[in-house]
Amino acid sequence: MKPTTILLIILLGLNAISQTNTETKMKIIEVKDVETKQTPHNVDVRVLYDKESAQAVHIELKPGESLKPHITPVDVFFYVLEGTPSIMVGEETIEVKKDQLIESPKDIKHCIYNYSKETARILVIKAPKPTSSARIL
Repeated sequence: MKPTTILLIILLGLNAISQTNTETKMKIIEVKDVETKQTPHNVDVRVLYDKESAQAVHIELKPGESLKPHITPVDVFFYVLEGTPSIMVGEETIEVKKDQLIESPKDIKHCIYNYSKETARILVIKAPKPTSSARIL
């Protein structure tokens, strides 16, 4: 057998092993495949991860949309994926941008606004997963 044929067989075998391991051990979630959750905020909210230790939520805000101010009984952080939303934590509201992480301690009022003309996408992580609902203000 030629060395190139042997190399091709090895590479195909490694690719098959890699795909098998990925399919059995790794869970990959496409945001677009997750159903929109109905919330009091009436915006695009999708729960991507929901375990006792944490909850990850993808929020998409079109221009002019916002969440309602609320208080969450657990620590929360926001990671901006796209856009320039304004985030309120306590009495402070600041416009933030892509690749910034914003912390919001538990039991503090917070909110996300999209005053811009572009869509904003934010990954919200709550840790641990809340055992009671947020309090809408």
